[in-house]
Amino acid sequence: MASKEPEHEPRADEEETTAAEDEDTGAQVAPIVKLEEVTVTTGEEHEEAILDLKSKLYRFDKDGNQWKERGAGTVKFLKHKESGKVRLVMRQSKTLKICANHLVLPTMTVTEHAGNDKSCVWHATDFAEGELKDELFCIRFASVENCKLFMETFQEVAESQQQKEDNEDASAAAGLLEKLSVEEKKTEEKTEEKEEKKTEEKEEKKTEEKAEEKEEESEKKEPASST
Repeated sequence: MASKEPEHEPRADEEETTAAEDEDTGAQVAPIVKLEEVTVTTGEEHEEAILDLKSKLYRFDKDGNQWKERGAGTVKFLKHKESGKVRLVMRQSKTLKICANHLVLPTMTVTEHAGNDKSCVWHATDFAEGELKDELFCIRFASVENCKLFMETFQEVAESQQQKEDNEDASAAAGLLEKLSVEEKKTEEKTEEKEEKKTEEKEEKKTEEKAEEKEEESEKKEPASST
């Protein structure tokens, strides 16, 4: 039995059309919608990272009297290039949502969490949710070494901020003293000017009085006019 041939075979003109369609002409088609490049800012452009570690953050829920997870991600100490202030910032790994965002102040202390040498706790006035809120944080690391590094850096930053505040206070005091001394100098100069002005007025008055006396004497010496 003979094999069944295809009912329709492509003609020569169809083959040419197909070849033409498959051929790359090299033409470039402009996109219908032009997308502009958008610069994404994180708010960290003017800061430099002092420390950058992966961790998991918890906050203490006072109402439920229990620890609640805030997120897993990267915790950083960021130092502002101009002001020198340092803040702690933590973002979730996938969403980059902020878990913690607060300044490191001289009054802050961090301590190891009881019973877990990979975790530590501290109090802070946090701004992660868009408003200032007192929080008790607990952060856990994958190793004891990372936890110790975090705690050491935390304390070093807090101490450096204390020194910075002391220097600012000293500078402010020096500026105040300088301002007072300048004001005192101005007061002295004004007093001297007043005294000089008084002396000049006295001299002018004496000169006027002498001129008047001479004028009176000259009038007396003149002979009476004949009638």
